[in-house]
Amino acid sequence: MQATEAIAARGATARERLDVAPRAWWRRWLQPSLFDIFLIAVPFWFFSLADGGLGLLLADGDTGWHIRTGEWILEQGSFVYRDLFSFTKPGEPWFAWEWLSDVLFAWLHQAGGLQALAVFGMVAGVAFCGLVFRHMLWQGANLWIALPLAFVSFGSATMHLLARPHLFTMVLLPAAAWWIEADRRRPSRSIWLLVALAVLWANLHGGWPALIVMLGLTAAGVAAEEAAGARRWRLAARYAALGGLCLAAALINPYGWKLHAHIFGYLQADHIRNLVGEFRAPSFRGEPMLHYELALLAAVAASGVMIARRQFVAPLWILFWAHASLQSARHIPLFAGVALPFVAAELQRVWDAWSSRAGRRSAPALLSGLAEEAAPQLRRMSALPAVLLALVVLRVLPVAHFTDFPEARFPTAMVARHASLLAGARIYTQDQWADYLIYREWPKLRVFFDGRSDFYGEEIAREYLRAMDGSPGWDRVLEKYRFDTVLVPPRASLASLLKISAGWQMVDDDGQAVLFRRRGPVSQQASARLAGNCANCAARPNEIR
Repeated sequence: MQATEAIAARGATARERLDVAPRAWWRRWLQPSLFDIFLIAVPFWFFSLADGGLGLLLADGDTGWHIRTGEWILEQGSFVYRDLFSFTKPGEPWFAWEWLSDVLFAWLHQAGGLQALAVFGMVAGVAFCGLVFRHMLWQGANLWIALPLAFVSFGSATMHLLARPHLFTMVLLPAAAWWIEADRRRPSRSIWLLVALAVLWANLHGGWPALIVMLGLTAAGVAAEEAAGARRWRLAARYAALGGLCLAAALINPYGWKLHAHIFGYLQADHIRNLVGEFRAPSFRGEPMLHYELALLAAVAASGVMIARRQFVAPLWILFWAHASLQSARHIPLFAGVALPFVAAELQRVWDAWSSRAGRRSAPALLSGLAEEAAPQLRRMSALPAVLLALVVLRVLPVAHFTDFPEARFPTAMVARHASLLAGARIYTQDQWADYLIYREWPKLRVFFDGRSDFYGEEIAREYLRAMDGSPGWDRVLEKYRFDTVLVPPRASLASLLKISAGWQMVDDDGQAVLFRRRGPVSQQASARLAGNCANCAARPNEIR
């Protein structure tokens, strides 16, 4: 009798499990969680309320030549080894070091135009914020600490949130930092998958050396902790070996070791740091810079506390990226993604000490209780964000629609009105507008100087600036390259000079851009030379010798 009752009880338990399983599955994937709400709130907070909205992701013209490069690769079935876009250095060796991102951008553009690129940028920004937030929770931070710091990290990142290949580095670096930190706590064979990540990263974006730097700093920090008494020398050797393997794995790219040499030279070039705004030191103005300033002060303070406890890995990470971000504004998102999870962990220590001294019915205890109840919902994600993203992609949910780059930043109307005049012209324009012209008019038009500052070199970069600024010798630059057309902003010094020059005629001025044409027959001669350059470019093999 007892055996029969036991069997019946087990059967009832099994039936209960079968009944509960569907409900548990439903709750797991269909019931929204607090983390879902967070992921949805991030793009709403920034893209719906910020001036420019989703169009801010298309504020950089580099996106245009990335799209055209990817299209060329898909059409030709070959990697790019020589310049496609300029009349300045036609057919010269060029490293399209982000070729895989270019192909992805071309696919997205073919599928959904610039709208698809903007949505991709939005998803990458949300992924960055979500990763940082989840890393904070993993570090032990509660809701009241992790949530505001996650918004600080995203606010800091918005200053460089653009639909460009660097978004891959912006997401992959915080993910790699979390992966390495998890391995330090509990070593696992999975950490060696970073070698495969290095191969992918090296073909997506030139920021892949950041992974090597992180592993090198980890090895140095672990060695310092060992010297201080931790006695974990094998672990330091593990990360040093992993860094060497990742560096070697990055050789698997279309350019081999030449990519490594080119990136090293690129990062050391003073003229690039002086010319490109995102490589300059940050200016502490605007809301994103306020977020960055708060993150910087908190991270440096947290580093001091950790060093006092003889913990060196995280402080090395933080101080390295803090230094990099102070030298170059483009490193601010990387600093925020790496540093703030450790800031959250240190703030949680302060919170725990504060709440332990308070009574059970105090505000700290009440807030801690609420945070504990919310913790499971913060670690779970349902299908809701994916469903909403699908509805955006299918244009069921209304979002801003883009058929061109933002007219507030690019001469969209001017180029549309004078497309026939621009075809085949030897045009001088600012680098961002040259990127846009590549997107709109290539291959009918080639440019003098665009956003690929590493390709053109210091001499052409200085000539470009001399003409734009109207510095002494500006007219010799225009003569040297036989420009027949100039397209510049009205506020540019060159525009003022050409308006009073007898050799130039103003064709159009719409307040956004001014278009000039050289007087006389030079334009026909220039067009003939351009055709000859294009023929020479096509005749030369597309490879690096």
